[in-house]
Amino acid sequence: MGRYFIHLAYNGANYNGWQTQPGLPTVQQTLEDALSTLLRQPIAVVGCGRTDTGVHASDFYAHFNLRDLKDSKDPKDLKDFDTKNLLFKLNNLLPPDIAIFDIFPVADNAHARYDAIARTYQYHVSDRRLPFRQGQYCRIYFKPDVDKMNEAARVLMEYDDFTSFAKLHTQVKTNICHLTEAHWDTVGEEWVFTIRSNRFLRNMVRSVTGTLLDVGRGKLSIEGLREIVEKKDRCAAGVSMPACGLFLTKVDYPIETMGTIESIEQ
Repeated sequence: MGRYFIHLAYNGANYNGWQTQPGLPTVQQTLEDALSTLLRQPIAVVGCGRTDTGVHASDFYAHFNLRDLKDSKDPKDLKDFDTKNLLFKLNNLLPPDIAIFDIFPVADNAHARYDAIARTYQYHVSDRRLPFRQGQYCRIYFKPDVDKMNEAARVLMEYDDFTSFAKLHTQVKTNICHLTEAHWDTVGEEWVFTIRSNRFLRNMVRSVTGTLLDVGRGKLSIEGLREIVEKKDRCAAGVSMPACGLFLTKVDYPIETMGTIESIEQ
């Protein structure tokens, strides 16, 4: 048995999120079906996270185990497993909204989800109609005060309990997250919110974004933001933004998980 990491990206518009759900199209199921067909054995894939319906990922990792093929009696099996060959075939078999960048061997105990030490998300908004960005940003109908939103983002980094931004009734043991980055940038005709943490709660980025936009439109003060965080009550925070503007843009691993620095940078 050998374990392999897959580095991929996907446009989430046509999928009910990453995780397999009965009768619904998901990225995980689509990838597992393609791998199982090519490798002629049942392949289960474990992802680095569970993006929701419509959320995109420009940087995503998953792992799978491959049964030893050397002793296979089926001549159609891959006698000499070639990751480059599999990469080529997989990209040809998968739909165009999923792209595989790399497939590489890792230690048998390497884990795409549990070994990740940080994740970075970005949320895209614009007050303009952008026909070539449809499905990849959220349109807002005001010009936000970016300086105020950045001030508010810096306030968020003073806290580690994000109960006020967590989806209710989820089975998590803690709502503690350690932010290492949170800021807004102007990128062309869009405003992009970047947030990095060791972990995220379900729906957290979208609700944080909605609350910061309330600050940017003058609907919420900085002190009001502090009160929301300290209340630890989801009902106190702003609306959850639509999924279409959200991207998982980076997943960080320790070098020992990936094996080499080159693998991390690919």
